[in-house]
Amino acid sequence: MRRFAGRHVLITAGAGGIGAATARRFADEGARVSVLDLHAAEAPDEAEGRWLSLALDCTDRAALEGAVAEAEGTFGPVDILFNNLGQSGRERASLFCESDEEVWRFVTEISLMSTLRASRLIAPGMKDRGRGRIVNMSSDAALSGDLRLADYASAKMGVIGFTRALAMELAPHGVTVNAVCPGAIATEAHKRIPRETLDALVAATPAGFIAAPEDVAGLVAYLASDEARFITGQTVAINGGRNML
Repeated sequence: MRRFAGRHVLITAGAGGIGAATARRFADEGARVSVLDLHAAEAPDEAEGRWLSLALDCTDRAALEGAVAEAEGTFGPVDILFNNLGQSGRERASLFCESDEEVWRFVTEISLMSTLRASRLIAPGMKDRGRGRIVNMSSDAALSGDLRLADYASAKMGVIGFTRALAMELAPHGVTVNAVCPGAIATEAHKRIPRETLDALVAATPAGFIAAPEDVAGLVAYLASDEARFITGQTVAINGGRNML
């Protein structure tokens, strides 16, 4: 399929895991892809001339503004924004009663504020043009309130609330905004999550396995497509049945 031929897709945290799988999916379907990440993202062979990788800290406002300007200067206005950047406390994750405010602030900044910041830069242009797709990365943790993830669950539930509010604002202007909530997905980040937390996730998943990043990429691509024009403000769980909305 070439559903995204001529479209410009911008992805935060697109060099690895779900972000990289989604970037490749969009490139495979003909999009011009801008990947923003701390690390460079290697372009697939088939994406020659349609791939821009910018290395930066997406929580740095000035750096993000510069990267968006460079991406749009290269490929034109952003048609599709995938706010993928986010992170739990990982090795610093703990029960809330044992947690530190420094970690809360880190998790909130990278998981919620980054989504607001990128959307603020790109959504006005979509509104003016009368078209666009925004997909925000939330998490199954927001729906479950997992142990040791109180800060992360809070930030990712904030993403859901933001998604709904922005969807309401932009719906009259031809722009859809949706959130995806992955459950247990095999990424490098999982290697830094406590083993007991991962084991509990799998045990609570009726499907009984951890999915691949490509599974989430397919969902994001659908929500960003013309076929999903009547879907907005929604929270879509991709979690093997762990939570059923």
